[in-house]
Amino acid sequence: MHELNFINGRASMMYVGTAPWHNLGVKLDQPATAEEAIISAGLDYAVVKKPLQAVINKRQHVLVANNFATLRTDTNQVLGVVGERYTVLQNREAFTFFDALTGTGEAIYETAGALGNGERIWILAKLPGYIKVHGKDIVNKYLLLCNSHDGSSLVRAKLTPIRVVCNNTLSLALSGTEGVRIRHTPSAVEKLEQAHKLLGLTNQLYDQLDFIFNRMALKRVTDKQLIEYVKKLIPSTDAENQTRTENTRSKILELHESGQGATLARGTLWGGYNAVTEFTDHILHSRDQSRRLHSAWFGGGERLKMKAFELASSMLN
Repeated sequence: MHELNFINGRASMMYVGTAPWHNLGVKLDQPATAEEAIISAGLDYAVVKKPLQAVINKRQHVLVANNFATLRTDTNQVLGVVGERYTVLQNREAFTFFDALTGTGEAIYETAGALGNGERIWILAKLPGYIKVHGKDIVNKYLLLCNSHDGSSLVRAKLTPIRVVCNNTLSLALSGTEGVRIRHTPSAVEKLEQAHKLLGLTNQLYDQLDFIFNRMALKRVTDKQLIEYVKKLIPSTDAENQTRTENTRSKILELHESGQGATLARGTLWGGYNAVTEFTDHILHSRDQSRRLHSAWFGGGERLKMKAFELASSMLN
């Protein structure tokens, strides 16, 4: 389940400024502090780890060795099954880590929320400054933190540039931009306290992206090159899925010609890459808005965008 979490009919999400595509969550008029983000997004709950039991013949309870359930204490919902070494990292602990990354007063918390029953949480912060591509195409600088309470993923903090003209999230596969990944172990909190040092090169990494994005914008591509780029990105698999493959390719090529911001990038490698990001962020799973968010930031959409970046980078060389 990847839908937005709802408690008493209220979506567990906050945002600053323009409403997200699903028009859900609590709007804050002023940039949020971490504490405000936690409360407004409904993330001020605790998670505990309880021994897992099996029920036999509806009466006998038997402990399952080395297995534990993570439990949300305000709703008593089980969020996942984890191992003995798994250490719960509370939402407040994760957000305190994010404060250390962004610096006091430097970042603006723009959105935060929870998916499913609250097993996955995220917070997105806008950093000072921006990248100007080809003199007029603005890309804002963001950091995204995500955490899970079901054992499905590590704690992650990563660079997340967002193109203003189309609100595309530009997932990357550049050395150093993978960010911080921390396992849920007894030393996780200590690692969080030190992790901001690993992301201390944020400005330098964004300088690298400035250079790469502008090279992409200067790299002209022919129709044939663009088609080859899309074919490598969306390879043929089997006859059963061929129609879907062709439809996906056609849609990406269409977005390159007439998508949001196409006039700023048409005929360039930058335009081809952004056609993919627009497809994943605005077209893929468009009938299921929460699934769309999960895919674009954490799932198949993110992986497709990272592959698109890798392919585009290889074409620069």
